[in-house]
Amino acid sequence: MSQYESEIRRRRTFAIISHPDAGKTTLTEKFLLYGGAIAQAGAVKGKKNSRAAVSDWMEIEKQRGISVTSSVLQFQYDGYCINILDTPGHQDFSEDTYRTLMAADSAVMVIDAAKGVEAQTRKLFKVCVMRDIPIFTFINKMDREARDPFELCEEIEKELGIETYPINWPIGCGKEFQGVYERSKQEIVHFTGHGGAKRAAATQISLDDPALSDLLPSKLLGQLRDDVELLDGAASEFDTERVRHGKLSPVFFGSALTNFGVEPFLERFLELTTPPLPRNSDEGLVDSMEDDFSAFVFKIQANMNKAHRDRIAFMRICSGRFDKDKEVYHLQGGKKIRLSQPQQLMAAEREIIDEAYAGDIIGVFDPGIFSIGDTLCAPGKKFRFDPIPTFAPEHFARVRPVDTMKRKQFLKGAEQIAQEGAIQIFRLPYSGMEEVVVGVVGTLQFDVLEYRLRSEYNVEIHRENLPYQYLRWIESPAEITEDELTLTGDTKLVEDYHGGKLLLFSNAWSINWVSERNKHLVLAEFGSGKQ
Repeated sequence: MSQYESEIRRRRTFAIISHPDAGKTTLTEKFLLYGGAIAQAGAVKGKKNSRAAVSDWMEIEKQRGISVTSSVLQFQYDGYCINILDTPGHQDFSEDTYRTLMAADSAVMVIDAAKGVEAQTRKLFKVCVMRDIPIFTFINKMDREARDPFELCEEIEKELGIETYPINWPIGCGKEFQGVYERSKQEIVHFTGHGGAKRAAATQISLDDPALSDLLPSKLLGQLRDDVELLDGAASEFDTERVRHGKLSPVFFGSALTNFGVEPFLERFLELTTPPLPRNSDEGLVDSMEDDFSAFVFKIQANMNKAHRDRIAFMRICSGRFDKDKEVYHLQGGKKIRLSQPQQLMAAEREIIDEAYAGDIIGVFDPGIFSIGDTLCAPGKKFRFDPIPTFAPEHFARVRPVDTMKRKQFLKGAEQIAQEGAIQIFRLPYSGMEEVVVGVVGTLQFDVLEYRLRSEYNVEIHRENLPYQYLRWIESPAEITEDELTLTGDTKLVEDYHGGKLLLFSNAWSINWVSERNKHLVLAEFGSGKQ
């Protein structure tokens, strides 16, 4: 195997998804701790003196203790080169999360052991299924009072429609959480000290070892033996092919806060998950081992460094090797370009790199030429990767600058934030440019918009919430005016900034009513993604 192939094979690129507060950011930090990328894990939120989590960089994230934007983190562990896409868990940031999942080869689903499957987990899981990628489950917070592990596995199967296979099994919970039983090795990993900011000390011992009775209370040991017997008799057979296609989820138990079970999970996960997967394009599958470079843009972030007013395009390398100052063909722009200042990121920390391989995520300086979903390939090639779908916002507001003299900054800021995909902006046909209609997946995104316009563009805004809840793209006819449609009084025709027409609805009944009375109208729930 050539060095080029071995570099690609050792890459693992995955997203961590969860409902808010399940412990996703803490788990991310512990992975970085084990990989030597950070020396000490900081508290995610809480006390005033606590450090903000390393993967949260925007000021508003530090204030609220949540991940607002998706961070990209790379580190080395045990011969693997790992790219973590740390996605926002807050329900208000699901669209950014959806797009980030397009760049991952597998997903780690973090579930709170006391709460089980929650609303946001269901939404994110659906996107993973759409992508046909492996889904691994980490049941977190076993250091607190937890639900029965069998019940949790059953709920995952019932709620998400995926079979489960426990790779390890918890020994107790809350204050009695003592360790995990590794099923394949038939041995217990007994944790002997609270890990916290450092690795948890652990003792490995066989289930048949007589010394086990000195380590575990008889009640816990008896419960474990009963559970193991039940597991071996009832659980699904382990099938790597079904794991690969997201039909069977390997399940792990642990506590990210105390580090109990984190390292065994990381090691087994790396064994079971895949190197970079092939990607679909309009010319068929593009294999990661192909020599020619290819990549697609899945995220754009402006002003990561406020002093420099910069704009970074994040791209997933799909095949080949990237070298600094590489010349590539930008399909949507129709020309060759040189990618400048290639960087890899540790949240807000950036490092200029000389090379990267298929599976890696890199950030490149964007002078304003990239859009989400753009394809880059080797000169001489002209294929495009499948577009990234646009998800419909659920909340809308009319927004304008308080100071009309700042109209220019306002429009520039709104358009830049929209290009990043954090919000969607629309205009009312034939209206002036003094205001825009903003659509967001969740209402907290309005706060982010307001905060960023004020801090990055020095613009205060006036916001008027609108009563719409649904948006549908008009697929045909492309050219249509409001006068040509029979609409309800609470339905509005708007345009996006590509000139596409859309309809805003107040309720699901109105969608059906308009569809019934306009037979020539074809509506779509998702935008195809502009290419």
